[in-house]
Amino acid sequence: MNRRLCAAAAAVLLAGSSLAQDMPPVVSPLPPAPDQSPRAAVALADYRYDDLLWENDRTAHRIYGHALEAAEPPSGSGIDSWGKNVAWPFMDRQLRTGDQHAYHGEGLDFYNVGTGRGAGGLGIWLDNKLWTSRNYRSYRILKNGPDTADFEVDYAPWPVDVARRVWEKRRFTLPLGTHFTRMVSTIRSDKPRPLLVGIGIGKRTTGDGGELTVDRTRGLLSWWGPGDPHHGRMAIALRVDPAMIAEIRQDADNHLVLLKVTPGKPFVYYSGSAWSLGEGGFHSREAWDRYAAAERLDFRLPR
Repeated sequence: MNRRLCAAAAAVLLAGSSLAQDMPPVVSPLPPAPDQSPRAAVALADYRYDDLLWENDRTAHRIYGHALEAAEPPSGSGIDSWGKNVAWPFMDRQLRTGDQHAYHGEGLDFYNVGTGRGAGGLGIWLDNKLWTSRNYRSYRILKNGPDTADFEVDYAPWPVDVARRVWEKRRFTLPLGTHFTRMVSTIRSDKPRPLLVGIGIGKRTTGDGGELTVDRTRGLLSWWGPGDPHHGRMAIALRVDPAMIAEIRQDADNHLVLLKVTPGKPFVYYSGSAWSLGEGGFHSREAWDRYAAAERLDFRLPR
């Protein structure tokens, strides 16, 4: 390999990490990206049970389509988060390898959502239990880059015990230059009384352990995941409007912030994530907490 190719390979390995030896070994490098400019992107993976993928120059996520419910039960409406160490889109090329859990030089998926809420999924809290939807049923891509990934999904009605039924429309917006996806959720119900909506961070998505920071005055839940010698850590944060908080709780699977919500009235929250070996340079819990608390976020709805 000539000197120029060696330098290019080293740049890929070092992207987003100050220590090359910290990176996992590369397994079958991805096909080169057609454009290595920083870009926000959203894509439907219709070849993989209609996963919806979105990412920017710092973070990457997916949610699961209805077709996956039969193929890989149980699956649900939690949010998956991937580590990435390049500024350009990689998720579609990574998923098409059929081995998205391995490191192919640009990022990997080692975050296990299961039936939990993952990185900011939600449900309705009633009688000390979180009642959640299944996978999304329909979608609309509103903008596919280059500066913003923007789309909407609908979740089919689901029961909240025997008391009521609810259904949701949610808009996801991820611009360049941030680790936070803005979400605008509208939950409707067959009953008019207020709801307690629980937004969660999965407890065991990357193994047992992890450290949680709660700052109610800033509407912050920040989680620094357990370390793994093979692929580092994931960090997750939720930001909500502090005025909406009813309580901070947990269940068997999730750390939860409970919000007081009126059916039919939209509300805004943010979900953020980072990989300790990836874009952003977060190598400690303190660094992630500082960033998550200080990020300037807007909870106002458009007039």
